[in-house]
Amino acid sequence: MKSKAVLAAALGLSGCISTAPYAPAPLPAPMPAEQPYASGPAMSPDQAVNTFIAVRNRIEPVVERACRERGAAQNCDFQIGVADDPNLPPNAFQTLDKAGRPVIAFTVALIADARNADEIAFVMGHEAAHHIAGHIPRQQANAQMGAVLGAALGAALGSDQSVQMGQQIGGSYGARRYAKDYELEADALGTELTVMAGYNPERGAAFFTRIPDPGNAFLGTHPPNAQRLATVRATLAWMGWVAPS
Repeated sequence: MKSKAVLAAALGLSGCISTAPYAPAPLPAPMPAEQPYASGPAMSPDQAVNTFIAVRNRIEPVVERACRERGAAQNCDFQIGVADDPNLPPNAFQTLDKAGRPVIAFTVALIADARNADEIAFVMGHEAAHHIAGHIPRQQANAQMGAVLGAALGAALGSDQSVQMGQQIGGSYGARRYAKDYELEADALGTELTVMAGYNPERGAAFFTRIPDPGNAFLGTHPPNAQRLATVRATLAWMGWVAPS
């Protein structure tokens, strides 16, 4: 807890604060899960702060250039920072500010838990990929369609309460329906972005071995960790990338 407080103070809690879907090249079938890189010990607070800043400065122009070149997103001016609440659990997320600017936020706990620069870079690449692939507007469209269909089903049942419930259930289903696909798509594109920035995405994805496995729950928002690691390796195989010795 003390190290996280030191890290939060050092980071200064800096505010983290027509899209066409990204179409990745076809990938080969996922390779069997292999022994991942050893995660190693967590970095010291000073190391974590310096590593986060160095990775951010290095990867930000890479993802912005990739965003502009792919032409899918209207705003490619990324803001990468730290979530305001230092007590949030380990997590990172991508959102949009009021001006439509893409924001990538890391919690202090995630930065404190990172083992190396590759892990931080992979997470940044993954979150940037969500924006480049247009996942937020696509998810919103899915939710709206689900709500419309749910309302229609509720209307068929003949009551205002059924319509309202149908909208809620349909909207939730629509928002979650493709969530796992979006995560795997972001893993694949994030792998490319991580390589472009000069980091090792397979080593970076080793954090999947430390987080709880969501399994394959119905309407879950994240795919199994083994599938995500396999996606990273399959993407690297498709790229012909060889890990530096």
